[in-house]
Amino acid sequence: MLQLAGVVLWSAVRHPVGYWGSVRDQMFSVLKLCWLPMAVSTTAFGLGAPGLQGGNIFLLFGIPERLGSFFIMASVREFAPWINAMVVAGVVGTAVTADLGARRIREEIDAMEVLGVDPIRDLVLPRVLAVTFMTGLMDLVALVFGVVGGYIAGVGVLGANQASFFASFFDNATTTDIWGSVAKTTVFGFIIGIVCCYKGIHVKGGPIGVGRAVNQAVVSAFAAIWIVNYVFTTILLGLNPQMQVYK
Repeated sequence: MLQLAGVVLWSAVRHPVGYWGSVRDQMFSVLKLCWLPMAVSTTAFGLGAPGLQGGNIFLLFGIPERLGSFFIMASVREFAPWINAMVVAGVVGTAVTADLGARRIREEIDAMEVLGVDPIRDLVLPRVLAVTFMTGLMDLVALVFGVVGGYIAGVGVLGANQASFFASFFDNATTTDIWGSVAKTTVFGFIIGIVCCYKGIHVKGGPIGVGRAVNQAVVSAFAAIWIVNYVFTTILLGLNPQMQVYK
C-alpha cells in the first residue's frame, strides 16, 4: 500500500495533466453518494452522544450554555472528522474496491497493461485524488451539521440560551481547530483511497474474492484511520497547548 501511495503521488506530480476530468467526475460521484448519509450521521451523533449525554452533565451544574465550548473538543476535533471518514469508507470505499475488483476479475486491467495503458494513472489516481479532496471538503459540512446536532440538544432540548451557546462555542474555536480538522480528514481520505484501490486491483478468487476484498478494505481503512487519528491529534495538541485551555 505504501508503494502504491508513492506511485500515485509521483504520477500526479510528474505529469499533472490529463486526469482532472476523471477526478472531477469521481468527486461528483463521491458528493452524490455521501452528502446525505454524512449529514444525517453527524447531526444524529452530535445530538445523541456529545449533545444529550454531555449536555446532561453540564445541566447538573446549571451551565447548559457551556455545551458550545464542549463541541469544539467533541465535534470539531474528533466526531465530525471521524464520522465523515467512516461514511466515505463505508459508501465510496466499498464501491471503489468492488469496481476495481470487478475489472480485475474480468481481466480489464490485464488488457490495459497489455495495451500499454497505465491502470494506476487511469483508474487509481483519479479515484484517490477525488476521495482525498472530497473527504477534506465534506468535513466542513460535517462540522456544521455536528454543531447543529449540538444546538438542537443544548438549546432545543436542554433549554440553554442560544446566544450564550454560540458565544461559548466561538470563544473556544480557533483557526487551528478548523484547519487541523480539515487536514486530518484529508489524510483520512487519502488513506481510504489508497487502501480501497489497493484491495481492488489485487483481487483474486473471482466474485467471492471481490466480496472478500471489499470487507478487508473497509476494515483495514477503519483501523488505519483510528491509528492516524490518535497520532495526528497527539501531535496537534502537543504543538498547540493553548488548544487545551477550556475558556
